[in-house]
Parts: sequence; C-alpha cells; structure tokens
Amino acid sequence: MGEDLGVSASYINLIEGNQRPISANLLVTLAQVYDFDMTDVGGAGDARLVSELLEALRDPALEAGPVGKNDAEDIVNANPDIARAFLRLYTNHRELSMRLYSDANPLADREKVEVLEQSDRSVDSVREFFHVHRNYFPELEAEAEKLSSELFLSTDEPHTTLTDRLKTKHNYQVRIVPTHVMPNQLRYFDRHHRRIDLSELLRQSGRRFQLAVQVALLEYAPLFREHVDRAGLPDRSAEELAYLSLANYFAAALLMPYSRFLKECEATKYDVELLSHRFGASFEQVAHRMTTLQKPDARGIPFFFVRMDSAGNVSKRFSAGRFHFSKFGGACPLWNIHDCFATPGQVRTQIIEMPDNTTYFSIARTMSRAEGAYDQHQTKYAIGLGCDIAYAPRLIYAQNLNLEAMTPEKIGVNCYMCERENCPSRAHAPLNKKLIFDTRSRGVSVFRFETD
Repeated sequence: MGEDLGVSASYINLIEGNQRPISANLLVTLAQVYDFDMTDVGGAGDARLVSELLEALRDPALEAGPVGKNDAEDIVNANPDIARAFLRLYTNHRELSMRLYSDANPLADREKVEVLEQSDRSVDSVREFFHVHRNYFPELEAEAEKLSSELFLSTDEPHTTLTDRLKTKHNYQVRIVPTHVMPNQLRYFDRHHRRIDLSELLRQSGRRFQLAVQVALLEYAPLFREHVDRAGLPDRSAEELAYLSLANYFAAALLMPYSRFLKECEATKYDVELLSHRFGASFEQVAHRMTTLQKPDARGIPFFFVRMDSAGNVSKRFSAGRFHFSKFGGACPLWNIHDCFATPGQVRTQIIEMPDNTTYFSIARTMSRAEGAYDQHQTKYAIGLGCDIAYAPRLIYAQNLNLEAMTPEKIGVNCYMCERENCPSRAHAPLNKKLIFDTRSRGVSVFRFETD
C-alpha cells in the first residue's frame, strides 16, 4: 500500500493507529489509486450531520445553552441515529411552532403560513433526495448516453436533431413564439394542438435544454416515476418537484453525455467557459453538470454549486463533496460570490476556509437571464463553483496561482452560525452566544460575545 501511494509503510501504520492525520493530498491519491469516493472517508456525511445538528441546537427557542462544535461532534460520533432522530423532532417542532403562531396571532394568515411550511418541507426533502444519491443517477446516465449516441448529438446540431425527434417520433411541432404570446412562460407543452412552444427570449442553449427536457418527459417518464416512488417523499408537491428535477437531470446528461463530458472536463482542466462553447450549453448548465460526475469508476472533481441573486438569496445549491450550506439564511458576505456583481461576466477566484478548517478553491461569476424588451428588467444572479483545495491544481483557474502562498479567506456558513470574532462584515449576532456590551470601547463589529 505504501508503494502504491508513494509513502512509507510506517506512515501508513501511524495513520491506521490514529497517530497521524491523513493529508488532503494523500486522501486524493487514495481515491485515485483505489477508486472510491473521497467523501466516504472524508467524513462528508458526518460533517454535514454535525453542522445541521449544531444549527438546530443553537436555536434560542431550545435554550440548549452554550453548545460548541466539539459537543455536536461527540453526539454524532456516539450515535448518529440519535442525532438524525433529534433533527426530525426539531423539524416537527418548527412546523408546530409556525402553526401555533398563526393561531395565536390575529394578524397572521394561517393559510399562508401553512403553504410556506409545506413548500419548505417539499423543497428540503427533494434536496435531501438528491444529496442521498450524491447528485448521481446511474440509470439515467446510461439511458441519456445511449440516446445521445443514437441521435448523434456529438456531431449534429442539437436543436435541429431534437426538433426532428419530437416531430418524427411523437408528432409534435416545435415553434418559437413571440414574447407577447407567452409573456410569463419559456416553454409550453400543448397536447391538444400537438405543439411545443418556446419563447423567443430563450437563448440557443436554453432552447436546446428545454427541447431535451421535453424529450425526456415524453420518453422516460416511467423511469423518473420509478425513482420518485422509491424515494418515499413526504407529499405530492415533493414528488412532482423531484420528477421535474430528474427530467432536468436527464436533459443535461443527454446534451453533455457522461463519458465525453468527463473527458473534455479533464482535457480542458474544467474550463467552464470553453466547455459551454464545446457543448452548446450555458455557464450555469455546465457548472451544474460538473457536480454530477460521481460515477464510481470514472469520477470527476467533487464540486459544490450555488446560485444566488444580488440580495443573497440562494435559489439552487448542490454539493458532491463536504461543503455545507446553511438551511436558513444566505451566504457569508466575505465569500466573493457577492463581489462578482461588481465585475459582471468576469470569473473571480478565491480560497476560502470554513470554521471546521476545511479549505476550498472557488470561482464565481455573474449570469443574466434571457433579456426581454427594452423596458424590461434584466435579472442577474451569481454562480459559485468550488472544490476541496486538494483538487485546485487540476483546474485551469488555479494554474497561474501560487496556492501555497495565498491566505485563505476565513468565512462562515452565515452570520447566525458563525462564531468568528471581530468580523467587520458581521450582520447578526451568533445564535446561542451571550452578547457583551462595553461603553468604553467600540470594536470592528458591533456584536461582541462570550467565547467558549
């Protein structure tokens, strides 16, 4: 084993005896030599459970007292099933609290509270469904790659090919429709007139993707339903969201088939811009697709992905690695995904360090939705893509950087969950920490608090 990994046998012995920590570089080498998912031994599942447990225990309503990260780790290490059971109980507590609030408050709209509560549960359950599968579905990948080869999508123009497929196999006509005909829609499936209408506002990459989604829904619906039925989702809304999400997953796999896409990712050093041209896809579509490269015998870099608007609202997030997103609140203001709105269209790079000392290399750039008429507002949002720092040398974005000389930016999950002291960007006091006020001094942050 030492020969395989290029280290001494005594070093292996020390690691096995828990006398030495395993380095990030050695972990990457292990995963490559023995072909396994690095997160299996990197503690990704436990780290995520610890973060969620800590987030729940810091809810002031529980009055749990000063609970630190070590305390949460001890609970998870002792019995992870008990930790998961507590989180389910806490989720039920939050839902019940919302109901009680709506009953007790005459100004509260009970129906709206219940709809919000239901929507939140549905979205979270689908995110958990994708997380459990590590955002990788081998059956969908195999069928999508097979169909892509059958349609010669690697050589023929995808829009024309998919339009022909819909016409010849399903007898559906594709039309590009003016915006005044479909002012609030991008795609409409008209079963009665045997038509698929696409908005003229869609860019070419968007038109291809929507056609691929429609082919997926017409030809692979039973496969999607089978996955949804096995998922055990809590309600009809979650099932429909999962169904549509799987169709979108299939569409991306059809336009960017796994083997070819992974090969091109490695050849271009994961150059998102170049790959978007090579596959006729948008920056967001390519970045999102990179998070799905988790085939056991042909893995790509385990990326995390996030989409955020200028107000800090997170509308989409996936993680194939250990990166943890907060379930509540936005992202840390020190993360440069916020700054990229000042330099639209440019890729910004950053090394970030989380409170658990895990370090990541991230890139971020702005995107805009399809423009409309002159007087219509253009929606801008930011895409963040990142991976463990150990993978950074494999990225085009890090090739001219001295990674060892760069100082990571210490960020948190969000202000409520972050216990970093003296942060000038802090907007909220950390939960479950006692605030300290001193009239004699004023720190860089208005929030001063007791530390462990």
